[in-house]
Amino acid sequence: MEPKKNQHVELKRNSLLYFFMGMFLVLLLIYTALEWKTYYETPDWDISLINPDVLPDEEIPITIQKLPPPPPPQIQAPPVIEIVEDDTDLEETVIESSETDQDTEIITYEDIEVVDEDIPEEVSFIVVEDAPIFPGCENVTDKEEKKICFQEMMQKHIQKNIRYPEIAQEMGLEGRVNVVFTIQKDGTIGDVRMRGPHESLEGEAARIISKLPRMTPGKQRGNAVKVPFSIPITFKLN
Repeated sequence: MEPKKNQHVELKRNSLLYFFMGMFLVLLLIYTALEWKTYYETPDWDISLINPDVLPDEEIPITIQKLPPPPPPQIQAPPVIEIVEDDTDLEETVIESSETDQDTEIITYEDIEVVDEDIPEEVSFIVVEDAPIFPGCENVTDKEEKKICFQEMMQKHIQKNIRYPEIAQEMGLEGRVNVVFTIQKDGTIGDVRMRGPHESLEGEAARIISKLPRMTPGKQRGNAVKVPFSIPITFKLN
């Protein structure tokens, strides 16, 4: 025999109604929470006075000062005019003429002082009037060709006297030594300076320069001058 259910005690009888009522209450609470507004009470005193370092701007009272009256203008006395009688003798100023005439003395040639020309002590190889002459270039007449002959003879001298240092060969050193020297007024070589990758290469370059022959010195306006000259010496292993 199956038991019969009583409709008045059925638990699921009004479940849908209770569900909608619960949803309505939940939504009402959420809306109320979102729309709820609170306000801070406004105090009767100024909050900015809490910081003692911030002071209100002080109103400077407007004062009226009376300036002293300007000094009275100074009236200068009129100049005194002296009346000169007509019979008074006046001295006239004679202006001498600066033009020459037949009575003007002409200075002689011996009285003129000749100022010596300011010739520099040292002149660059590029701008010197008469470049130094390397032995073997005496027959060259053109000045520019003399400079070219000088450079060619320098290259021949280097190729003839160069010896690769043994220590540089063992170390595998190569490079270029920049050499600067000065051809003195008597044709000798001086003021030799050089810079290279190693002391052994610099020493060999100095030895080559020391073997340069005596040259004819360079001249500027007919006077012997010092002429600096620079040339690179390249060391390269075969």
